[in-house]
Amino acid sequence: MESSGRFIQPHAGSFFLFGPRGTGKSTWLRALRDTAVWVDLLDPETFRRFQARPERLLERIAAQPEAVNVVIDEVQKVPALLDVVHSLVEGERPLRFILTGSSARKLRRGAANLLAGRLTELHMHPFMAAELGGGFDLQRSLEIGLVPLVWSAIEPENTLRAYASLYLREEVQAEALVRDVGAFARFLEAISFSHGSLLNLAEVARECQIGRKTVEGYLSILEDLLLSFRIPVFTKRAKRHLVAHDKFFFFDAGVYRSIRPKGPLDKPEEIEGMALEGLVAQHLRAWASYHSEPAELFYWRTKSGSEVDFVLYGPGVFVAIEVKRARQVHSTDLRALKAFSEDYPEATVCLLYMGNEVLKMGGVMCLPCDRFLRGLDPRHIPLANSH
Repeated sequence: MESSGRFIQPHAGSFFLFGPRGTGKSTWLRALRDTAVWVDLLDPETFRRFQARPERLLERIAAQPEAVNVVIDEVQKVPALLDVVHSLVEGERPLRFILTGSSARKLRRGAANLLAGRLTELHMHPFMAAELGGGFDLQRSLEIGLVPLVWSAIEPENTLRAYASLYLREEVQAEALVRDVGAFARFLEAISFSHGSLLNLAEVARECQIGRKTVEGYLSILEDLLLSFRIPVFTKRAKRHLVAHDKFFFFDAGVYRSIRPKGPLDKPEEIEGMALEGLVAQHLRAWASYHSEPAELFYWRTKSGSEVDFVLYGPGVFVAIEVKRARQVHSTDLRALKAFSEDYPEATVCLLYMGNEVLKMGGVMCLPCDRFLRGLDPRHIPLANSH
């Protein structure tokens, strides 16, 4: 099975493959198309057949006795198939199941829990810069993001504009996840202002004029649809008083920009600054997911206001990163990283900026953001040679 140029590596046994729509799950599995039992639940006719009779899967597998792989694309659309998969996993025929999904919501119940110990999990993310190689363009990625469906589209701006409405229509509305799709759309716009910021649900609720409990439910839908993620504050061996709120991000910088309302009072550089921070966040998150050993993504912020945008922490990696949209670095930009270094001298600290030169100021490496993203590879520890 080829990795199709992506850093994600398949597991030898059966696994769930999660990822938002358009991130390339089916393309990545394309090498199996002709030899596997393949069930594409995005095809309306296939969906209707398996929804009416999930045990049809037994017949499909019986008809291909030579097949060793079974791929069910967008399995969350027919959760009852998981019961059939569970019976087959327990059976005598050695089969490898690859179940893809762009929503974890329906899979949290029933047979998914039974399969949890038997199927591992993989997560597909938008493109990383290093996967695109010479095709990566930082400015373009800030404008349209790195979702493969959008990046490779003939008219990427139009595709991006349709992306949020696709989720509203096909996932939220079709699955009856919310009663008032208009209220959910207002929530999406309101929470877009929290991208790259501390998450305050009470403020979001006031902004879109709905109850806090409803906002909490909408946020869980957003996370279940894999459209957003949160990163917690880094508290290990904390020596200072730290904030308690998580930071919120949409999973892709382009999706954020397509949802974020723009008005006469909005400064373009402010929106692009949040897009840049989100772009770095999605890269670090992908690195942590694809790396051979588990790593986690945090941020660090004291109650006095010192903040480091990202802390990547795991076996063999402890990196603190500050992101600045500016083309010049000033000594004041390094204060938070220096404070972090005082508390955690073991960490590698780095500032990413929009200039072109590699600098070292006050013991802090300052790297062009473009260079850092192009060099971020899950097979290597970031900034390993910067000491």
